[in-house]
Amino acid sequence: MSEVAAVHPSLVRPLQMVADHPSNELARFSLGKAHYNLGDFVRAREQLVIALEKKADWMVVQILIGRCDLSLGDNASAKAAFERARRLAIEQNHEGPLAEMNQAIGELGG
Repeated sequence: MSEVAAVHPSLVRPLQMVADHPSNELARFSLGKAHYNLGDFVRAREQLVIALEKKADWMVVQILIGRCDLSLGDNASAKAAFERARRLAIEQNHEGPLAEMNQAIGELGG
């Protein structure tokens, strides 16, 4: 008899969305964000990378990947992710995220 691990309630819907539509970047983003909110940065990053592969100019996803890297102690990868997000913020004319990325990069020594 096998035991099934309990799934956090905030993961139920995003897991079902990915099961139903595994190639959908919004489903992957939703699952990644749910993992991020739970502090599971490894699983969050995995899902967010898949979403970003499908939509390379998705600035919010790029920022979250950087935050995952930072939380996982990978400052070099976080800085690279934030620099990509900064470029996207400039290209997409998003002033708030641009300021946030400039600050984050500055705090990482750049």
